[in-house]
Amino acid sequence: MAKLRTFVSYRNLKRPYTRTSKYKANAYIKMTPNPKVVRFETGSPNGDFEYTLNLQTKAALNIRDNALEAARMTSNKLLETSLGVSGFHMKVKVYPYHVMREHALAAGAGADRFSSGMAHAFGKPAGLAARIRKGQTVMQVKVNKVNLAVAKTALERASKKLPCACTIVVEQKAAEQDK
Repeated sequence: MAKLRTFVSYRNLKRPYTRTSKYKANAYIKMTPNPKVVRFETGSPNGDFEYTLNLQTKAALNIRDNALEAARMTSNKLLETSLGVSGFHMKVKVYPYHVMREHALAAGAGADRFSSGMAHAFGKPAGLAARIRKGQTVMQVKVNKVNLAVAKTALERASKKLPCACTIVVEQKAAEQDK
């Protein structure tokens, strides 16, 4: 399997020339890789939870799908082992649509004979990334007040897997008015 290229190449948000279309003539990319994120929602989706914790980014950038999956796995593991499946609801709020391309050049002895260089290089699909704005929520966890500290720890662990600085914003559910 080929080694992943360093993410510095893809971090900045640029205008994507990666249009996919069901009509072959209108599509720039003929094949889109499958996203590596296995599940976007885990836990109990219909549970009534008091608190919502949002993991928000401090910068605008691209986040690779394998970084999203690593963040989801670390936080999900902690939440499931300490709270159980019915004690929380976690959701990955972004989807990796953006196709990253790579123009592989031949390396080694005599490579200059059959390498055409980077003139008008478009590249082949190398992976997917989610395009994130500053302050956008990447992950969301809903828990009760008793489990608030565990959810914060889970989101802190997830933020260490992402290529940007993140903040955790805690929101309390508004008390329902009696009629």
